[in-house]
Amino acid sequence: MAGVSSAGALAGVRVVEFGAIGPVPFCAMLLADMGAEVVHIARPGAPRDLTRDITLRGRRVVTLDLKHEADRASALALVSGAQILLEGNRPGVMERLGLGPGPCQAANPALVYGRMTGWGQDGPLAPTAGHDINYIALTGALHAIGPADGAPVPPLNLLGDYGGGALFLAFGVLCALIEARGSGKGQVVDAAMIDGASTLMSVVWGLRARGGWNERRGDNLLDGGAPWYTTYATADGRHMAVGALEEPFWQALLAGLGLKAEALPPRQDRAGWPAIRAALAAVFGQRTQAEWTAVFAQTDACVTPVVALSEAPAQPQMAARGNFLERDGVMQPAPAPRFSRTPGQARIAEIDDVARILADWGVP
Repeated sequence: MAGVSSAGALAGVRVVEFGAIGPVPFCAMLLADMGAEVVHIARPGAPRDLTRDITLRGRRVVTLDLKHEADRASALALVSGAQILLEGNRPGVMERLGLGPGPCQAANPALVYGRMTGWGQDGPLAPTAGHDINYIALTGALHAIGPADGAPVPPLNLLGDYGGGALFLAFGVLCALIEARGSGKGQVVDAAMIDGASTLMSVVWGLRARGGWNERRGDNLLDGGAPWYTTYATADGRHMAVGALEEPFWQALLAGLGLKAEALPPRQDRAGWPAIRAALAAVFGQRTQAEWTAVFAQTDACVTPVVALSEAPAQPQMAARGNFLERDGVMQPAPAPRFSRTPGQARIAEIDDVARILADWGVP
């Protein structure tokens, strides 16, 4: 394509990433996919599977023991040549290592210092451990997810670690980078998973304010409570996802199922939802997933098959978009989003050394 560059939209941006788990490496992967030059500082003995650790892709990997003065000096030298720093330690750890915002921004006044934690840099829980499930539990998000007759269900670790964590960290450091290019001054970005996950629930808070959301799990429009926004089992034990929220889509769903609206309770009457669900479940149970997929293909009923991870790359829409790619025998998601001139690239990580990187960056 004319005018397409292989450099990526973030070409020229240098990032130093201190080894961590969860959201920090995922954030660094997103930046690297878009062309940023990311140096990953690994701890001695840290596992490094450059092929199968997908979130490590696109990095120059160096090993430094930050308990040793010489290695801390090397890390600070790298930081002095970067625009962005990413770290995911508990509050105070980087300060004790002599690599907190003070010394790092003294060496590099325009540095954007990105900090990723679950609880944030302050508050009563800030010094304590936690994981995704704990962070989303205190935001109200976990309470809202799960069946009406069961316990809350963790949505993998997508909501805290990645949606509320890595994506908000990436957004924050890039906002600060844009500001620093005008002011010449860096700043600290305090990205907390509880903050991000709370923000992701903004639409639910809005529904609640308008009386459109209650705290009974599985009893709301978007939590599986509505019979037109849920999943149904098929004859072969698989499932179809139904998202027929708007009236035209609801009518298309009924047409595909061979049902008449007048034979069902009114949609606006919540008391009739169980009867509607039972009617839809009975029909969906009469055919296989493949048969229902064919019925609803190219319709606006908002009905799709629920596919397994192993099936996703070959699904026609995914394949047409090239949503997945294979590197060294490892299937993985392709970089996203798409750019018309500066597309992202999924590059293999490589082992490197500090001296070569500093020479490349022009740092003495």
